[in-house]
Amino acid sequence: MKVVLAYSGGLDTTVLLTWLQEKYNAEVICYCANVGQEEELDGLEEKALKHGAAKCIVDNIEEEFAKDYIFPIMQANAVYEGTYLLGTSIARPLIAKRMMDVVLAEGAEAICHGATGKGNDQVRFELTAYAIKPDIKIIAPWRMPEDFPFKGRTDMIQYLEERGIPCAVSAKKPYSTDRNLLHISFEGGVLEDPWVEAPEDMWCMTKPLSQAADEAEIVEISFEQGIPVAVNGEQLSPAALMRKLNAIGCEHAIGRIDIVENRFTGMKDRGIYETPAGTILHHAHRAMESITMDREVMHLRDSLIPKYATLVYNGFWFAPEREMLQSAIDKSQETVTGDVRVKLFKGGVHVIGRQSDFTLYNPKIVSFDEAGGYDQTDATGFIKLNALRLRVRAALQNK
Repeated sequence: MKVVLAYSGGLDTTVLLTWLQEKYNAEVICYCANVGQEEELDGLEEKALKHGAAKCIVDNIEEEFAKDYIFPIMQANAVYEGTYLLGTSIARPLIAKRMMDVVLAEGAEAICHGATGKGNDQVRFELTAYAIKPDIKIIAPWRMPEDFPFKGRTDMIQYLEERGIPCAVSAKKPYSTDRNLLHISFEGGVLEDPWVEAPEDMWCMTKPLSQAADEAEIVEISFEQGIPVAVNGEQLSPAALMRKLNAIGCEHAIGRIDIVENRFTGMKDRGIYETPAGTILHHAHRAMESITMDREVMHLRDSLIPKYATLVYNGFWFAPEREMLQSAIDKSQETVTGDVRVKLFKGGVHVIGRQSDFTLYNPKIVSFDEAGGYDQTDATGFIKLNALRLRVRAALQNK
């Protein structure tokens, strides 16, 4: 059997690589996606091949991730449960899609991942896989206790030692992390008590507030149809733009949140996230929309945000309902073009200016100092018509 393994070269996936060969006599193709996790990928292919992989693919997909995944959810202003900017959620469908590309190119029969049976990632990976190849075989070892007997890291280390397989294991952090261009997440371990504050030395994409820059910084972001294209007048590729704003946001401690979210599997989970670029873009994009989007279009789009965000969170990126919503969102963004200025200071993102050739803001109409094209006496009939049902109800109650 030929299997494509989601591979990072760490303890878990090193064990999976060996276990797949022993359990299934499998020909294993290791796949590692570079989505901006800032981890050292040098030597990964050599390591996988040394441990028995038939092939190891290290795939830099940062630009595709930013352009086709991050930016569309930013156009939608997608926020899960009012706080989470979907950093891990949006990376999973792309990683799974690229794994399936390898499956199809290599004629593999199965994919294997190391996601646990408690979390969301197993759902996201597998929904994507089935959407692309309905008959794909999926090997999820953590849901196979009779065949995959490991209880934790100690068992895994012993398993590799017995087979003479070296695996450098650093001191275990008391939590797990996942990083990409959009964010880094922390969960588990010492963070499982929602009353306990996260350790300050945990954060890595943002400076502590106490060390954030003492001077505010003004940043100008340019949009074309809801897509960010430039920072301070400099045109940048999607991935480069994310890296630029991540670096700026880091200096000002932008984008830290500590939440308890509802997993798709039914349990509540504490997640801590750093999303500097995403937080800046979220505020700037809404500001751009405020002067370029029709009121009713904006309100209708906003009513779709909870559903859209839930679809992304739950792994339904390649579902027809998400694609339908995306078409509506793309339509809503046709005039969301222009520039926004934000001031960053001590964790805050403050909008201080916006301009657009498509602006619907008319100072002559809204001004207190000019009559403009608005007849204030028109408001009398407008108010009376809107008050009609209230007046009828009041008259009935006063009988």
